[in-house]
Amino acid sequence: MNKTIGVFAHVDAGKTTFAEQILFHTKSIKKRGRVDHKDAYLDSHEIERQRGITVFADQATFSYQDSTYYLIDNPGHVDFSPEMERSVQVMDYAIVILSAVEGVEGHTTTIWQMLRKHNIPTFFFINKIDREGANVKNVLQEIHDDFSTDIIDVTEAFRKGQMTENLIEFLAERNEILLDHYMDKGYQHDLWLRAMNELIKEGKIFPCSNGSALQDIGILDFLNTFHLLTETNYANEDIFSGRVYKIRHDEKGTRITFIKSLSGSVSIRDEVSYGNGEQRNTEKITQIRVYNGNKYKTVEQVKAGELFAVIGLSNAFTGDGLGTIHEKAVYEMVPTLKSKVVFASSVHIKEALRYFQLLDIEDPSLNVTWEERVQEIHIHVMGTIQLEILQQLVKDRFQLEVSFDEPKILYKESIESTVTGYGHFEPLKHYAEVHLKIEPAARDSGISFENVCHANDLSIGNQNLVRHHLFEKTHNGLLTGSPLTDVKITLLTGRADNKHTSGGDFREATYRALRQGLEKAQNHVLEPYYHFKIKVDLDQMGKVLSDIQIANGSFDSPKTEDNKAILTGKVPVATFMNYASEIASFTQGKGVLNLVFGGYERCHNETAVIERINYNKNADPDYSSTSIFCSKGKGYAVPWDQAEAEMHCL
Repeated sequence: MNKTIGVFAHVDAGKTTFAEQILFHTKSIKKRGRVDHKDAYLDSHEIERQRGITVFADQATFSYQDSTYYLIDNPGHVDFSPEMERSVQVMDYAIVILSAVEGVEGHTTTIWQMLRKHNIPTFFFINKIDREGANVKNVLQEIHDDFSTDIIDVTEAFRKGQMTENLIEFLAERNEILLDHYMDKGYQHDLWLRAMNELIKEGKIFPCSNGSALQDIGILDFLNTFHLLTETNYANEDIFSGRVYKIRHDEKGTRITFIKSLSGSVSIRDEVSYGNGEQRNTEKITQIRVYNGNKYKTVEQVKAGELFAVIGLSNAFTGDGLGTIHEKAVYEMVPTLKSKVVFASSVHIKEALRYFQLLDIEDPSLNVTWEERVQEIHIHVMGTIQLEILQQLVKDRFQLEVSFDEPKILYKESIESTVTGYGHFEPLKHYAEVHLKIEPAARDSGISFENVCHANDLSIGNQNLVRHHLFEKTHNGLLTGSPLTDVKITLLTGRADNKHTSGGDFREATYRALRQGLEKAQNHVLEPYYHFKIKVDLDQMGKVLSDIQIANGSFDSPKTEDNKAILTGKVPVATFMNYASEIASFTQGKGVLNLVFGGYERCHNETAVIERINYNKNADPDYSSTSIFCSKGKGYAVPWDQAEAEMHCL
């Protein structure tokens, strides 16, 4: 049985040490490493060893009883959340590590929300019970309060596969069939074990254990419990399907594509189709690797449920479906900051861009862009720690010294009113016309597309071109030039010319229609917000509430717990991104601040942002709201507010 498991935690909760113990007990490694000793098996990158944190989602393989496990050790710092999210979507089960001293921390909440979004069955392990200040009971209560009341401590309740009366009652309360069976026939071990497995897989219960990874307390008991309570059912007889979850390059620059096989089998020299929707590629696999840490062995074939890497897929990207899976995975952990790459004038700028484009393939959330007008490389990031890691990574890997400008907030733009945009492109021997309805959509929904154009007006091929050009890149808004989002775009109609329409004409007409529509719409700027949870002493509550108001945030009714105040709400990232150091200062490190990305909302200081960015909508070389028409063999420009009257499809 193949099982892919992910280990997650807030930084310093003991996640990597926990993984080391599992690998040692299953004889996958001969020596237990430690993060503070810089010899942890899964922190194989020099940057991770120096920093003492997990940056990359590395994996190991081990066998236990009748199963093969693929263990992924995920980053514990919020700056590397996108790396974590990419691995989540190929997991069968998750293990969340919490400290018995610190309990639920900021990143723990992010992890929990992500695991629930993707319906990953989850186990908890409360670590560091040997440390001074450890309180397992309090942490369990905190998990109940913050996450779910369906969490059950199985440390003593499920010893060696035997259930206590308390656990039996807990299960019966969540399964009517079990309850009826229990009332009628009493407890039957095999039935209840199967039922517990199903409840875990369905996300209806979440087992929790405790121990100490550093002292090797409770680790083997946890592993045995986990093994008994997990199962997978992959079909090897079906046609091959899989999902790309990671891209890397070796020291020679060879592209390595990491895949989770979901059904069937695949062998060396097999041809595999991959990609999104209609844009599918087919290539031959030239090598299959099974990784364990930074080492690998080559194999001839892999089957359903296995994690492996291949050579030969030159254009596959993270999230791509393979074989019978066509849809691309959707990732929502998006950076809220952007920064400019700075390097010496002696560095060839195209060489630097090539290096960053390689990094962009490996981490798509970087969204590396080349600003041709100003000859600059820009990247998107989660925070300053990520920039520090990137600086060191570029130096170690490419021998290139770089730095980064201070990160700036990544704004977006949307509209409030429904409009129709018209675009016409008809210089001599060219022709295309596009009509688009543009309307507001739900917040954080991105851009969606609908097509109501009749094939008699515009061929299916040209209709697909319009759609392609709408999604081929992010489009600039009018106020700040920030990415347009949260709109639904409908292709109403269009026109082509059998003789004169050529490549690129529909790109020009589509962009102009989009821009012309935005000129007529009521536009606004969006900024990223945090969901916050703050826990401080009651006498500090007034200051925190004042700080939230000054930061243009909003808060729910405060709650009290013993002598603590618990505050929740939303606040702009721009005004709160440095609040952690402030709260640590006035609470002497005892205040707890949890920040989770809460999506985009209306910008609290829109006028100031527009003035500061100083975007000139009429000087953007990529966009024009002016349409081009042709008369007597000459093209002439028609400004956006006059273009509609001259359209040919009206």
